[in-house]
Amino acid sequence: MRYDLVIFDNDGVLVDSEPISNRLLAGFLTELGHPTTYEDSLRDYMGAALHRVHDLVLERTGRRLPEDFDDAFHQRVFAAFERNLEPVPGAAEVLGKLAADGVPYCVASSGSHERIRVGHRRTGLDRWFDDGRIFSAEDVGRGKPAPDLFLHAAARMGVAPDRCAVVEDSALGVRAAVAAGMDVFGFTAMTPPAVLDGATRLFADMGELAGLLAGAR
Repeated sequence: MRYDLVIFDNDGVLVDSEPISNRLLAGFLTELGHPTTYEDSLRDYMGAALHRVHDLVLERTGRRLPEDFDDAFHQRVFAAFERNLEPVPGAAEVLGKLAADGVPYCVASSGSHERIRVGHRRTGLDRWFDDGRIFSAEDVGRGKPAPDLFLHAAARMGVAPDRCAVVEDSALGVRAAVAAGMDVFGFTAMTPPAVLDGATRLFADMGELAGLLAGAR
């Protein structure tokens, strides 16, 4: 392995949650008088912390979302996760390979700690992540595309940024990883490759990742 730490995004990389959460987000915003399509949500909010939703709605409309927006949205998302969430195909195998080879890894997600843990429990990925391997935008002042979250994860794991590889499927995440001085592997299973401009490498099948990580640089 050419890296000392592999940092995974969560939504869309480990758990197949982006279609679920973005459909719910588009629907909820539309209910609240902010017409939003699924495609709009993917474009504007995929890979972002919820504060970005608040910021963009306020910027565009001059209106604030309700104070209970986050809690209400999470309730909808968690209920949908319990019904429908699945792991990204190949994610468990990649984690097992890294663990077997003794390669340090962690998750650094724009989602809340609760969202990460709910998704991992539902999909069985919780076996691969103790508390010391889970980092959320809640832990830092700014979410992606700021580099803060990835730098925080690397520091907590004791690894220099230039020895880290990030696995991301969003433009905001790629920008954050590049800003952190880390190599970034762009996962294109549901993201057009052009959207992940700036990634070190692109790949469409999670089964390819271990080989790419070993052969990179």
